Amino acid sequence: TSLSTPKKKKRDDGMREHVTGCARSEGYYKIDKKDKLKYLNNSRAFAEEPPADTQGMSIPAQPHASTRAGSERRSEQRRLLSSFTGSCDSDLLKFNQLKFRKKKLKFCKSHIHDWGLFAMEPIAADEMVIEYVGQNIRQVIADMREKRYEDEGIGSSYMFRVDHDTIIDATKCGNFARFINHSCNPNCYAKVITVESQKKIVIYSKQHINVNEEITYDYKFPIEDVKIPCLCGSENCRGTLN
Repeated sequence: TSLSTPKKKKRDDGMREHVTGCARSEGYYKIDKKDKLKYLNNSRAFAEEPPADTQGMSIPAQPHASTRAGSERRSEQRRLLSSFTGSCDSDLLKFNQLKFRKKKLKFCKSHIHDWGLFAMEPIAADEMVIEYVGQNIRQVIADMREKRYEDEGIGSSYMFRVDHDTIIDATKCGNFARFINHSCNPNCYAKVITVESQKKIVIYSKQHINVNEEITYDYKFPIEDVKIPCLCGSENCRGTLN
């Protein structure tokens, strides 16, 4: 059967009239360039049309839509940055930077002790190098694990105290930060920061660090009768870690 296709009707504004009453049921159809330009000109003129009666009114200049959107985004960024002015919030920003801009590091044999962590790119002073990752445990669990590690023949246990009650154990669950050796003249230092009510240990650079230079920090072990010898070899070496 041959059905006569109805002619395309146009509205007064130049747009095509939908025969079925629904644009989605008619599928895709092209619009002439002339009709498109006419529609865009009409919509632009309608948007920029000033009120009819402007007497006693001050009409501010309307910025372009893209310019207004860009200024709104910049103001939103300034608002977020201004909200992070506190020390804790500043640590949050730096911690986010550490997640998205990780330093290139490698671990290999160290002249100080066993394995060590080395920089594969220049690191400026006062930058976050790496987070000390591990399991958060209590002091009681730390004492039990320390004895168990000795029974299992694990010579070194990688435990880092956060506060009086919390210790990070990176012996069996950690990252490259556990390979950082002690030095009496270190190029980094450890700092405890709070991110979303959770304490984290992050290693900061104390000075400029060159490529292939070993990352070190002061363990700051408590003074004990049984001394642990220090092998850092620096000029002001204390001789012991504790």
